[in-house]
Amino acid sequence: MPVVVVESPAKAKTINKYLGSDYTVLASYGHVRDLPPKDGSVDTENDFDMTWEIGVDSRKHVKAIADALKNDPNLILATDPDREGEAISWHLEEALRKRKAIKKDTPVSRVVFNAITKAAVTEAMKNPREIDAPLVEAYLARRALDYLVGFNLSPVLWRKLPGARSAGRVQSVCLRLIVEREMEIEAFNPQEYWTVKAVLSTARGQDYEARLTVLAGKKLEKFDISNATQAELAVQAIESRELSITSVEAKPAARNPSAPFMTSTLQQEASRKFGMGARACMSTAQRLYEAGHITYMRTDGIDMAPEAVTEARTAIAARFGDKYVPKEPRIYKNKAKNAQEAHECIRPTNLEADAAALKLRDADQAKLYDLIWKRTLACQMESARMERTTVEIGSKDEQVGLRATGQVVLFDGFMAVYEEGRDDAVVDDDDKRLPQISQGEAAPKKSVTPEQHHTQPPPRYTEATLVKRMEELGIGRPSTYASVITTIQDREYVRKEQNRLFPEDKGRIVTIFLLNFFRKYVGYEFTSSLEDELDDVSAGNRDYKKVLERFWRDFSAAIAETSELRISEVLDVLDEALAPQLYPAREDGSDPRICPKCGQGQLHLKTSRTGGFVGCGNYPECTYTRPIAGEGADGDERVLGEDAGDEIWLKSGRFGPYVQRGEPTPENKKPPRASLPKGWQKDDMDLEKALTLLSLPRQIGEHPEGGMITSNFGRFGPYVMHQLPDDAKPTYANLKDPNDVFELGMNRAVELLAEKRANPGRGRSAAAKPLKELGEHPESGGAINVMEGRYGPYVKWEKVNATIPKDVEAADVTIEQAVEWIAEKAAKGGKKKAAPKKKAAAKKPAAKKPAAKKAAPKKTAAKKD
Repeated sequence: MPVVVVESPAKAKTINKYLGSDYTVLASYGHVRDLPPKDGSVDTENDFDMTWEIGVDSRKHVKAIADALKNDPNLILATDPDREGEAISWHLEEALRKRKAIKKDTPVSRVVFNAITKAAVTEAMKNPREIDAPLVEAYLARRALDYLVGFNLSPVLWRKLPGARSAGRVQSVCLRLIVEREMEIEAFNPQEYWTVKAVLSTARGQDYEARLTVLAGKKLEKFDISNATQAELAVQAIESRELSITSVEAKPAARNPSAPFMTSTLQQEASRKFGMGARACMSTAQRLYEAGHITYMRTDGIDMAPEAVTEARTAIAARFGDKYVPKEPRIYKNKAKNAQEAHECIRPTNLEADAAALKLRDADQAKLYDLIWKRTLACQMESARMERTTVEIGSKDEQVGLRATGQVVLFDGFMAVYEEGRDDAVVDDDDKRLPQISQGEAAPKKSVTPEQHHTQPPPRYTEATLVKRMEELGIGRPSTYASVITTIQDREYVRKEQNRLFPEDKGRIVTIFLLNFFRKYVGYEFTSSLEDELDDVSAGNRDYKKVLERFWRDFSAAIAETSELRISEVLDVLDEALAPQLYPAREDGSDPRICPKCGQGQLHLKTSRTGGFVGCGNYPECTYTRPIAGEGADGDERVLGEDAGDEIWLKSGRFGPYVQRGEPTPENKKPPRASLPKGWQKDDMDLEKALTLLSLPRQIGEHPEGGMITSNFGRFGPYVMHQLPDDAKPTYANLKDPNDVFELGMNRAVELLAEKRANPGRGRSAAAKPLKELGEHPESGGAINVMEGRYGPYVKWEKVNATIPKDVEAADVTIEQAVEWIAEKAAKGGKKKAAPKKKAAAKKPAAKKPAAKKAAPKKTAAKKD
């Protein structure tokens, strides 16, 4: 039987249903080879030859494919239809030929399909081709560039900026966007301005709202009314005059639907409407694609297949009626610069099936599918038709003028099914309805109100707006957005709060360092132009070796130059560059660089494993420190009071806020300190609470059988502890309430310890109860359950425990998901796998001869496996 290789077991299972028992369908489990993380994996002295290595987890998968080929050497590579998918196919063919699982002259077929449906898979199998060499070369160029930047720039960061973890060709530019937006916000000076609104009435007693647009016969600009006094004068000017309607103008307007989804717009809309991060969005879309519900989810394309357009128009007529179907189909043109990722848009494979019809049990999949389905239908629907009305109101002397606007939806069109979300709330007067108003009629006033406003700084990025900005600048590509945004959060350069992205001190320091010493390589235009060159490579219009050569020549020189700098020189440059943020002017006019604690030392930027901070130059005599965000920031230290001659400090450290008795001295290098327990807020801390924490561990009393019982906070929360005279180790019993550390009585403490000794481990005396019972394993039998673990919920089958992804709720886990996770975990851990169902024997079909195309690149042959 011909061997078909795809990327994931879920995709293999779906395709196997369509191909039947005539084929053996196996999964590669993603990339099978990569550059080893060591010097020389890309040989810059030898035409950028690359050394590839099969991953430990991938060896068993490659072996399984090689074993299957012993029965039939007909290999069909059906990995994803993009650059990464092409690269995986190339890697597999190279690795299998090196193992001699297939002969040098044995043809290998490559098939691609944009959707996992029976029709798409069957059609793809009829049209095999060879591996696309330019597409592979584009992958090789990107992988080499990422390696050269990461492997050479990251060590410079480690040496010059302790605590910095990595730099990347795209991730560092993405981080720069977030840091520069934060600096814009910090430097922003709000400007005051006022508006005046009046509630007016019609002859029929209906109210409507108008805003002042003309004052003293002059058209008002935004900042013309700049204070309360001017606003009050404007109110008096309106109230002292009779008003009437000078004109009523109604204009027809139309609103067109948005284009169907491509990768970036799907990520943006999922973020806006569900708060779904880019990574969670792509993971959910991947599962929908592999189940055959949507087309491929990594694409720059927004065009739809003709048959899909026809299907959409039929579905619209059936659900909403013929008036919602435009006379001609809507045509959307691709934005992609080449065909590399210009697949069809992201759409349902069956437009007749909405989310309810599919009965998706995973909540995220149901939400995302519903979003895609609605957007796809809407993009082929009639425009919404509206009537926009503008009413001008004025006084007879023309000194005062007001305007009221509103609109009426005459026909909802595509809005009947879908409206695109907005990144930030916008108040639009045009959305209001107006009563019937006639020119010349009086406009009696019910109220006139001044409103104060201040200009607002630019908003912090959400994942949606960051993806949109990266797309506008041409930084990265759809397949990379999710991983880049995830990486800068995993590196602790950026944190996400209430769906907004905030740069950490560490991320700010790294960005300023790169801007000062590697400005070219975090430049927006440079990064965008490099992406364009890589697109040219994938289109077959540029030699990827020349791209690498030109990049490496300048980049290696910059690395060499920076390597010679001392850390003190680097800090001096960064200190100067960050001076406006680090040392803003003080209200009392004193020197912002003088230490506020000792009054003598100069403040200076310093680095640590956790990033950067500002410290006093008189260290160790003065130990004042604060975060680079400035005085009074979240991590600023303060004295809570004195006790027994010692100052009691509240500080912030790597693991959060803590209290400390006194300062380090040569005789006492580590003064007593205690972290704030969970639930304790920094702002609520006072001297009494600090002394309570510093008094721990608390002695509750002598145990009846001997030994002191104590309570304290530990790594896993509050606990009570006791050691019997004959015990080798103490017994710890967890406490649910942090207050019990200070309030627990003797009797309850003895009871808790007795219960713990009677049941030292949950697994020894009683099995843990599952959170959810999923049923029997469909192939091998044995119960599959969702269990609660120390590090979160997991799926258990026999001796295999598989972690549940963070973006999946334990209550939403399905038996299908669990089986997939268990198979992946078993494969990685070398444990027994679920026994596959026996397949019926089938005749060997005649092998198809693949269509001729460009040969795969030869110069990049692997040095070793």
